[in-house]
Amino acid sequence: MTQGQLLIVDDDPHIRSVLRIALQQGGYGVSEAGDGAEGLTKARSGRFDLIVLDIGLPEMDGLAVCRSLRATHATPVLFLTARQDEIDRVLGFELGADDYVTKPFSPRELVARIGAILKRARPAPSGAAALTRGILSVDATAHMCRVNGAPVTLTAREMDILAHLMAHPDRISARPALTDAVYGHHAGVSDRTLDSHLRNLRAKLADAGCPDAIETVHGVGIRMGQCTGA
Repeated sequence: MTQGQLLIVDDDPHIRSVLRIALQQGGYGVSEAGDGAEGLTKARSGRFDLIVLDIGLPEMDGLAVCRSLRATHATPVLFLTARQDEIDRVLGFELGADDYVTKPFSPRELVARIGAILKRARPAPSGAAALTRGILSVDATAHMCRVNGAPVTLTAREMDILAHLMAHPDRISARPALTDAVYGHHAGVSDRTLDSHLRNLRAKLADAGCPDAIETVHGVGIRMGQCTGA
């Protein structure tokens, strides 16, 4: 039994080969695509647990692939790219990416990051009851978020943030502490990355009818709102 089914979307055959070998050794099943259009078609099949997606793709770049995929699917996405610009990283996170690795990369580190994303995204065998605040309920172990009983689709990172805040809804989490809790210590994640995920999370909850879910206490940190839907 595999650890999961992954899709690699990269136009460089050598990189696909390196990734395929590393991931198969890690126990994953692997499919491949050499351009963005092919990658999007395969990704929409819904049979993959995670997609490793290059940004600089022919036919359709990785950002466009992610944007199109996020309209209908919540499959975790890890961007793999040679670009170093923080703007690219922030844009990727705003489009719903779960993680970001730059080339050249360590295959061992990439496999570890994929494992961490999938661990967050998958339901645990057992867990605590769902946390509820107003019209919002969250069951992190089942990766379920509901507003007024209606499901809200979140990425793994968005669920991490919301679950951490919901665990202590009246506590203000300073940004460094929230970043460490979600991404791990010494992850090198900037405030702009955290802000991108928070912005996406707020927008999804607002669209579902809960615009007061998350509050920013300026100069202090982030906490849960009352979640009344007002």
